[in-house]
Amino acid sequence: MDKTIHVVINDFKETVAENPTISQLIVRYKEGDADLIVLHYGRFVYPRIYAELILSHEDRIEFINPNFGG
Repeated sequence: MDKTIHVVINDFKETVAENPTISQLIVRYKEGDADLIVLHYGRFVYPRIYAELILSHEDRIEFINPNFGG
């Protein structure tokens, strides 16, 4: 049985596979904006470490799309 954890993405609790990276979540949630900003507990995450940063249970992530219309 696959293990899962809960992470909070944009203030919504989500169930994801254990040990997800930021890169995996970007793909899963279709966050394809080239200018995507990612925050981990409110701190900016550099794109070069998206594939290295492994999330833990109850981690908080924000995906910010600065080009989102309005």
